[in-house]
This record gives sequence, C-alpha cells and structure tokens, in this order.
Amino acid sequence: MKYLAAVFLAWIMLTGTVFSHEEKQDNSWWWNDQWWLEGQIPVPTNHQVKTSWINFQSGENDIPALVARPDDDKEYPAVLFQHGRRGLDNLIQNHVKRLAARGFVVLAADIYTGRFVEKLPIAHDYSLEDDVDRALDTLLERSDISTKKACLYSHTRGGYYSLKVAVTKQRQGKDVSCYVSYYPHMQDPNAPEPDQVYRYAKEANDLRIPVLIFIGENEQYQRRRSIETAVKSLKDMGRRAQLIIYPGVGRGFDFRPENVRTLADDMASQDAIQRAAKFIRKYLQ
Repeated sequence: MKYLAAVFLAWIMLTGTVFSHEEKQDNSWWWNDQWWLEGQIPVPTNHQVKTSWINFQSGENDIPALVARPDDDKEYPAVLFQHGRRGLDNLIQNHVKRLAARGFVVLAADIYTGRFVEKLPIAHDYSLEDDVDRALDTLLERSDISTKKACLYSHTRGGYYSLKVAVTKQRQGKDVSCYVSYYPHMQDPNAPEPDQVYRYAKEANDLRIPVLIFIGENEQYQRRRSIETAVKSLKDMGRRAQLIIYPGVGRGFDFRPENVRTLADDMASQDAIQRAAKFIRKYLQ
C-alpha cells in the first residue's frame, strides 16, 4: 500500500493532475493580464457631453427625444436608448448622458409622453413598438453618426420594446448590430401570469445579433428566470449571448438615486457601462 501511495503521489507531482468534480471557472470575459501581472488599470473613454431635445413623427404622434453626444464636431457610433416603465425621467436621462460620455451619439425617445401614457403603465400598448421603430429611423438619419447601423440599448420594459423592433420589425442585421439591456422584461407584458414567470417571449429565439444583458443577483425571481432561460437558449443555439450577474445589487442599480444608492450599485453600474461600450464598439463598425 505504501508503494502504491508513493507512486500515486509521484504521478500527481509529475503531471500536476488531481481529480475534482468542480468545473474550472471561465474568467476569460473579465480577466486582464495587464492589471494582474503589470498593475495597469484600464482607463475608460470619457467625453464632455452636450444634450438637445428633438421631435419626430410616428404616425400622427409627435414624439420627443433626448439626444446626447460628445461636445465636439466629430461623428460617433449610433446607439438607440429605450427607457422602460419609469419613462424618460431625470434619473434615466442621466444614464443616457453617461452612455454618451463613452463616445456615442445616443437618441432616447420619450415614447410615453408622445402618446400620453402615464408613468409605470401595467398594460402594454403595442403601438409603442412603432414609435421605437421610428426612433431608430430618426437616429440613423442623423448626419453626426459614424455608423450605418445602430445598437439597441435598454432597460426594464424597454428591453421588450427593443426586442420587438429587432425581430418583429426585422431591423436586426440590416439596421441593428447588437442588443444591450439591463434586467430586461423578456416577455410580453400582456401575457398571462404563468408566461410571465415561467416563459420568455418567443421573439427572443429569433435574436441573431450579439446580445449582452446585465442583472443583479437580487433581481426579482419572475424576471430573472425568464432572462436566464432566454440567454441559455440563445447559447444552446450557438448565438452570441452573454449574461453578467452582479453580486449585492438588485433591480435599478444603474439609476438608483443618492439617498438609497450603495457602493455595490455604483461599482456595478460603472462596470456595466464600460463593458457595454466595449461590446458596442466591437459589433458596431
């Protein structure tokens, strides 16, 4: 027995092999040799931002939109920001500006105001999808963008509006290069409760553009389940889809105000927007 033990120990020392049921963690999406080995911390891209308000027509409706972009005369990639149930209030407008500061021309349509929809609606008005689609046209018609396509960027219910524009309106590939969303509502808001909890919108299976989604580990169960299931299905089909889950935060970490904001919220939102910017530049050429 001592002989066998000695042989086994020598084999381990020579091969460096041990048996374990634990799978090796995939750190490739966040690992940085320059930081770990050389001590270099990546420096984010920062621009001073200027904003303006425009209006565009969607059918018979006049839709206001916030445009945020770097404060210079250069052209930048186009990003369509779509708000969720909160509407485009001051907290969300700040997110629009933070995104533009990364070096993008960002158009954020206030589709609720354009149709006199009250803040935090329960039911979904399908005509709003037409307004988001028209907002994409308005963005791509601008003369200050450097790309022929745009990236869809959203949160909460805006994730569903953007999904419908990409798939149902058939804009992906042709006019849209990527899909980014924070804790998106991945189901038709008018669907029955079992569908809200246990299923995701069938349109998600038809997403063929690269997808990046952020959530907090404390996300609401009925939302987290559909998001995780949708991303897993996309991966199983060989699509480019990634879900990033931040510890210690829940829904709204990207816009929670100062009186309730935590360090974890701030770390997650800063990391997410830099990862989103890198992702958008990769796929929006």
